[in-house]
Amino acid sequence: MTGSGEAAAGGGAIRRLVDFREFMIVAIILAGGAAMSIASPHFLTWENLSALLLAVSTQAIVAIGMTVLLVSGGFDLSVGSTVGLTGAVTALGLVHGLPTAAAMGAGLALGGLIGLANGLVVAKIRINPFVTTLAMMGIVRGVLEVITQGRNVYGLPEAFKAIGQGHLVGFQNPIVISVVLVVAGDLALRKSRFFRQNYYLGGSERAAVLSGIRVNRMKIFNYVLTGVLAAAAGILMTARFGSASVTMGSGLELQVISGVILGGASLRGGEGTVLGSFLGCILMALIVTSLNLLGVDVYWQRLIIGATLLVAVVIDTLGKRGQGPA
Repeated sequence: MTGSGEAAAGGGAIRRLVDFREFMIVAIILAGGAAMSIASPHFLTWENLSALLLAVSTQAIVAIGMTVLLVSGGFDLSVGSTVGLTGAVTALGLVHGLPTAAAMGAGLALGGLIGLANGLVVAKIRINPFVTTLAMMGIVRGVLEVITQGRNVYGLPEAFKAIGQGHLVGFQNPIVISVVLVVAGDLALRKSRFFRQNYYLGGSERAAVLSGIRVNRMKIFNYVLTGVLAAAAGILMTARFGSASVTMGSGLELQVISGVILGGASLRGGEGTVLGSFLGCILMALIVTSLNLLGVDVYWQRLIIGATLLVAVVIDTLGKRGQGPA
C-alpha cells in the first residue's frame, strides 16, 4: 500500500509538472538549446548566453505590461516607439545638464503619459486598442524623429551608463533588473487581488462590471503601467548602449507580442502569466540567436519573427475553438 501510495504521489507530481502552463515551453527551450550546442560550438559560451539574456532583458520588462494588457483583453502596439522616445528624452535631458535621477524621472513620466493617452482613448472613447495604439505608435515615432532631427544622442555621463553597463552578482545590470521585475510581476498577477481582476476583465467585461470592478479605471491603469515599463526598458537600453538611437525599439512590439503569446497569453483575454511571457521571450531570443550562429541573413529575422507570431496566434485560435463554448 505504501509503495502504491508513493507511486500515485509520484505520478500526481509528474502530471502536475506536465500540466504546468510553462512546462512545454521550457522543454522546447531546452531541446532547442541542446540542438544548438551540437550545431554550433559557440552557443554555450558565456559571451553568447550573456548576449541572449541581455536581449531578453529589455523584451521581458516590456512583456510584463503586455501580459497584463492581454490578460485584461487589451493590446499595445506603441511600446516599441515608447522605448525609443523615452530613451531619447532621457538622453537629451542628460546632455542638457539634468541630474541623472531627474532625466530618468522625465523618461518614466513620459512613458506614463503615453500609456495614459492610450488608456483614455480605449476606455473612455471606446476606440479599438489595435487602432488606438497603432496610431500612437506612429505619433510617438514621429515625435522621436522630430526632437532628435534623425540623429543619435551621444555624450551621456558615465554615472548613467553604469546603470546599463555595470554588473551585479556576475550579471550585467539589465539582466538582474529584468529578473527582479519579472518575479515581482509574476507574483503580483498570480497572487495580488488587484491585479487578478484583469482575468475577470479579460474573461467577460460585462461580468466584471456586474461584479463591481471599475473597468475603465483598470484599463487606464494597465496602459499607464505598460507605458512606464516600456520607458524603463528604453532608459536601460540607452544606458546599456551609451547613446540613444532614433531606431531604438523599432520592431520590439512584434518580438514582445510574439513572446507573450508563445508564453500562453491569449489575444481573447483572460489567460497568461508573466513567467510564461518571460519564457516566450527567451524562446524568441533563442530563435534569433540560433539564426545568427547558423549564418542566416539578418534580413530574414523579421520575416521569421512575423511567421512565429502568426503561428502562435493560429495555435491560440485553434485551441480556443477546440475548447468549445464555456
